[in-house]
Amino acid sequence: MKDLLDKLSSYNIFNYLLPGVIFAAMGQHIGNIPLLHSDMIVSAFLCYFYGLIISRIGSLAIEPSLKWLRVVKYTPYNEYVTASQIDPKLEILSEQNNSYRTLIALVLVLLMAGGIDELRRYFGHTWYPYAYVAILLLGILFILAYRKQSEYITKRIGVHIARLDEVKAADSEGDANGTNNS
Repeated sequence: MKDLLDKLSSYNIFNYLLPGVIFAAMGQHIGNIPLLHSDMIVSAFLCYFYGLIISRIGSLAIEPSLKWLRVVKYTPYNEYVTASQIDPKLEILSEQNNSYRTLIALVLVLLMAGGIDELRRYFGHTWYPYAYVAILLLGILFILAYRKQSEYITKRIGVHIARLDEVKAADSEGDANGTNNS
């Protein structure tokens, strides 16, 4: 277990594991649902998975909502890539920024879990019908997360291809002027 924890990056710990542990601990009291397993290793993976879900909710729902409300403003991704190569601290700041977004999502998920539990108690239903809806929503959530991640990869590749094209154009111009002494 220690070897596994040693391999986790600080991003994984603060954006997945920590929110997952908090959700599991608080969620059990709010919804009276056992969110942890008796096996510590299984519980660790469950907490990581809960945190992953919460992080994706932050990325796919909280971030766009806060952009729309003009609470936050982002620079174009190509500018971020360029600047992060010059200033490595930007990646750390971005990681911290994502942690705050995940914690906002955690608070909202806990509030929703409490609200759903209140509705369940009021109407006297069990959790089983909700499980199927949750599985469907998780599938949609991860499809959207996959699409967003693929877009980031494509944008990052585009930034590097554009730079290569600029270098090639500069080299061609140097060759045409006879100034390139390769």
